[in-house]
Amino acid sequence: MTGETIVSVGAALVDVSHEVVEAVATGAPVVALESAVFSHGLPPERARTLARRAQALLRQAGVTPALCAVRAGQCVVGAPLDDLAFLLGPGTVKVARRDLPVAVARGAHGGTTVSATLALAHTAGVATLATGGIGGVHVGVADSWDVSPDLGALAQHPLMVVCTGAKALCDIPKTVEALETAGVTVVGYRTATFPAFYAGDSGVPVPHRVETPDEVAAIAQAKGRLGDHTALLVVQPPPAGAALDAAAIQRAVAAGYAAAAAAGIGGAQLTPYLLAAVDRATGGAAVAANLALLEHNIALAAAIEGAWAARRRGHPQA
Repeated sequence: MTGETIVSVGAALVDVSHEVVEAVATGAPVVALESAVFSHGLPPERARTLARRAQALLRQAGVTPALCAVRAGQCVVGAPLDDLAFLLGPGTVKVARRDLPVAVARGAHGGTTVSATLALAHTAGVATLATGGIGGVHVGVADSWDVSPDLGALAQHPLMVVCTGAKALCDIPKTVEALETAGVTVVGYRTATFPAFYAGDSGVPVPHRVETPDEVAAIAQAKGRLGDHTALLVVQPPPAGAALDAAAIQRAVAAGYAAAAAAGIGGAQLTPYLLAAVDRATGGAAVAANLALLEHNIALAAAIEGAWAARRRGHPQA
């Protein structure tokens, strides 16, 4: 780890940077970031651009970044955002929570999805995670039974997770129902409807709307006091001007699914394949929208974590 000192957390095979350990111990703000978006969700140069922007947004807000990943078989929380070479190589694997022991045993480099990042961040004591979109119930689930492990992880790890709803390849109504079944608290940040990732408004209502970061922190605090160990999912639409046409996205996703089926592509490779297909169909607009909404979510996560840190100190923000 370039420029980092790593320490072990118990017997959990997770190494956490001293900076993250100190921030968690002192109650300073920390935001976890998944690494699969860098390794499998974006072209390498766009991934590097996002890393620079994420680091700047969080540092400027006084928040410690906690990039989660697997590096040479070691689970890490606090990988440096200016050293992504290990994530961008051809041998880097996509790691969901179930894949963590395999990646460790094989000494692999791995980009962690939301489910794996939740597990690692929770082990390190980090309270907030920022991502683009969660995985959910996939389109055509009646035939494929394709349901993201992100939903199970959200039911088991009590982090605040900021996202733009579920990824474009998901069935939004079924995903929202699955979140309800799992007991995951969902709030819309200045929105009454669940976002449709690139496409903005899905028309599916969210159970609760919030207007400020401190409202989110207050709900998280109440969840903890009630012994609720599920995540608090905070959804917000893409930033103004970044949303894409919903019908065009639906057509691109449908065409991508058909092409994936014809090519025999499934499992962990399906999501990156579909995202690349959507980006090609939109002439690169999808990647641009993805970058914009990721930055938007990182900024909101930083504000929420700041409010959460203030509450931990006993000074709720107005």
